[in-house]
Amino acid sequence: MDRRILLCMCERYVIPDQQEVEQEIALRHGWWKFAARFNVGIFQNVPVIRLHDGETEGVMMRWGIIPSWAKGEPTNQKAAHADIETMERANLFRESWWQARRCILPAAGFYAWQLTSARHRQPFFVRLVNRPVFGMAGLWATTQNEDGDDVIESCALVTVPSNSLMDEVNNTSSRMPAILRREDYHTWLSGTPVKAKALLKTYPNDRMLTHPVSPRINRADDDDPSLIRAIL
Repeated sequence: MDRRILLCMCERYVIPDQQEVEQEIALRHGWWKFAARFNVGIFQNVPVIRLHDGETEGVMMRWGIIPSWAKGEPTNQKAAHADIETMERANLFRESWWQARRCILPAAGFYAWQLTSARHRQPFFVRLVNRPVFGMAGLWATTQNEDGDDVIESCALVTVPSNSLMDEVNNTSSRMPAILRREDYHTWLSGTPVKAKALLKTYPNDRMLTHPVSPRINRADDDDPSLIRAIL
């Protein structure tokens, strides 16, 4: 199925291998196991770093938040992205925000789609200058089904207004992921809401690189390193 008409800013991203992530972000406990992936989509399980009893841990979570009140049932709302402007009061995200359930989603890059003059959605791969692995700000939640026998942990990416490069590349959206500086990882996870929110800034466009890639990225079953290769 070709889903290109449904895709927008950062609905697909690239996960580095586990060793690279653990070199980038210090962990006390690693309860996860994963390999590099090049076409990660919403509703899939992704690696996440969070605090538990004051210590960092790496776990796997469903991308697309399911709040506690949903009783384990995915909502019909846009649960994969929490906008900085509304997350404090949005029904899906406010519980996670005010309970300091903040997390980091490690990435090597993400995809954006440009609507061309011919009305074709051209995918682009976006990466950072001199940061082959980086952390994106997220929120997480835990919920149980009605019977209480199934616990689901899930997450959402925090988004901020896009920079001029992203406005050009992804010309149908004005959003981009909230990319954290390496020195801000600890404060995002453990700081007060005021300090944490102050870290959520638009990443500078001169610190990002992008190039067009094959429309194969639109097929969810395709997942190999050639997906991030530039096309002419």
